[in-house]
Amino acid sequence: MNDEDDDLPSYQISPELALLIARANDLLIRLDAWLPPAPQRVDWRATLACRWRKPMGRGMLAPVATLNCPPWDALTGIDEQKAVLDRNIRQFLKGLPANNMLLAGSRGCGKSSLIKALLPRYARKGLRLVEVDRDDLVDLPEITDRLAEQPGRFILFADDLSFEPGDAAYKPLKAALDGSIAGLPANVLICATSNRRHLMPEFFAENEATLHLGGEVRPGESTEEKISLSDRFGLVLTFYPFNQDDYLAIVAGWVAALGGGKGNDVGNEADRAMRVEALRWAIQRGGRSGRVAQQFARDWVGRRGLRGKGNKA
Repeated sequence: MNDEDDDLPSYQISPELALLIARANDLLIRLDAWLPPAPQRVDWRATLACRWRKPMGRGMLAPVATLNCPPWDALTGIDEQKAVLDRNIRQFLKGLPANNMLLAGSRGCGKSSLIKALLPRYARKGLRLVEVDRDDLVDLPEITDRLAEQPGRFILFADDLSFEPGDAAYKPLKAALDGSIAGLPANVLICATSNRRHLMPEFFAENEATLHLGGEVRPGESTEEKISLSDRFGLVLTFYPFNQDDYLAIVAGWVAALGGGKGNDVGNEADRAMRVEALRWAIQRGGRSGRVAQQFARDWVGRRGLRGKGNKA
């Protein structure tokens, strides 16, 4: 030490102060466990999909580690809907005008599967997906702001969407689609699926509010409000129940996709047995749909795989 160091004042921490600091540190450690995690920056070059989550009330984009995306070619019986959807997405990816999409209709007919199948199909061209729960639609402005400056093109996916009477949760979606002064970023497209064409329940009593003026039909205000939401989707694709032939064709497609063979040789005894069991499976589940066909195909291929390994099915 030199003479200048001798002139510096020396400080000593009293035992009471040291104890206070130690307790404060312990308190901060405990509080840290209760604080929401700091949002991490998503590397969209390595991340294909995220879900919007709100741990402890703080919104964040949580990367999806295990994707549930069916093969595009495995989705059969809905070729017309596939073609229109695919064209709209290709427009979007090329920076051309494209419409927000509503896929509505019968349950289990491939609405959600079609959207998810787009991801591996166009991931190399920059397509990414963000899933948003119905109750989190209020955060749409914050979500779109976060995505606006990110590389790539984003589908905001709201699955199985519906609203009940008096439910105001649809208003942020309505504003984001068309109504707010702030438009959607050019790299964001909204896509929703629903079993309801107008996303809301419709009641017979609402017909009583319809006016007939000089031959002109004017729906009541409640009906107009419901229709106005679905009308803001520029592209609406409708899905219908499958007939028996379409259902069996979908079964065959899923059996092939799951590694169970072509499943379309009508002269093959195993194929005839598969068809009989597939129809019985549909009866037990109350209808023919793509979801029922996929579930049967998993059971059929799995049981045959067990038999092939010498086990009892």
